[in-house]
Amino acid sequence: MKILVVNAGSSSLKYQLIDMKDESVIAKGNCERIGIDGKITHKTFDGREYVEECSFPTHTEAFEKLVEVMTKGDAAVIKDMSEIGAVGHRIVQGAEVFTKTTIVTDEVIDQIDGLADLAPVHNHATPHVVVFDTAFHQTMPPKAYMFGMPYECYEQFHVRKYGFHGTSHRFVSMKYGEVTGKSLEGLNIVSCHLGNGSSITAIKDGKSVDTSMGFTPLDGIIMGT
Repeated sequence: MKILVVNAGSSSLKYQLIDMKDESVIAKGNCERIGIDGKITHKTFDGREYVEECSFPTHTEAFEKLVEVMTKGDAAVIKDMSEIGAVGHRIVQGAEVFTKTTIVTDEVIDQIDGLADLAPVHNHATPHVVVFDTAFHQTMPPKAYMFGMPYECYEQFHVRKYGFHGTSHRFVSMKYGEVTGKSLEGLNIVSCHLGNGSSITAIKDGKSVDTSMGFTPLDGIIMGT
């Protein structure tokens, strides 16, 4: 079974095609500078590399290009997208609706539409799974996620700290335990996600207890935009 993992960032679209027999990476790449100009860098398991300056007005054109590069030309690794058994997406906003990785259904798509301005293009012939940036931070206590404002703002408009980059912070904390050979229970970790988007998270016993980003990704430490 082959799985395509897609991470759509603010100005990029990273991807990996993974063979689940041994969890090896068949191909990986990055569509950069989306909304500015565009560039794709694609690398295969056997050392082939494809780089092209492209026009990426939106993430749609970037996704179409990665499909083209994976299936056609000198750096192709599959003959057709039907060879892919499942697709995993990173979604920024899960709010309080999604607290764990979720298999995509029509209802889930509608719920995502209600939480974000954009939703991924879904192919119903292939199962999709969405992983939410906010899910890892759902363990924060009220004293961390509540703002000093009328409680009605939270009740009526869901204004609270959500936190983002949860998939990154979760991975880093788990990797730290793996590398050091320590159980996450009893560990206090400060995890830093530093890229075009950046955030800092306090992790206790493997769970998020506070984070720098707030109601939207605009809050917190200084970032690329």
